[in-house]
Amino acid sequence: MPDLSHLWQRFMLATALLFGLALGVGATVFGYSNTAPVEIGWSVLHLRGIPLWAVVLVPLGLVLVAGTLFHWFNSLHHFTEHMRHRRRVHDLETEIATLRKHLDGLLQMPEPATEAAPEPASPEPVASNGEDSVNVGETVAAEPVVVAANGAPEEETALKVPPTAGS
Repeated sequence: MPDLSHLWQRFMLATALLFGLALGVGATVFGYSNTAPVEIGWSVLHLRGIPLWAVVLVPLGLVLVAGTLFHWFNSLHHFTEHMRHRRRVHDLETEIATLRKHLDGLLQMPEPATEAAPEPASPEPVASNGEDSVNVGETVAAEPVVVAANGAPEEETALKVPPTAGS
């Protein structure tokens, strides 16, 4: 089934044109038929010798002109709002492009080195928090221990305390 909205719009425009033409013809016939002068009085305002057609057609014309001006200003308002919205969208698209470029720069940072140098063993004896006591005269031997957890270096030095004679 074809979309009838376009045809409906054309029908409404044609109907409005025909109505406007009929109104113009009627106003012309009314104006030429009613040329007798009349007196208009409203409160303190008194007008004498006004043709009857002017009493009817001038207010009608003023309403049509006012409606046209209102329509133009309303269209101008919608146009300015559209342009403001378009400019805001353009600003936001520029901001998004800048943020994407910044994010791409952050995500393409070089990876940190996977191999780290082992820490040197400390020359002083290491004592824990009182759990294992180290005698002052004893020496501490460092033995390599293989550790393979989460990308840590494979060889790491660990400190071992030799067993004491009394244990």
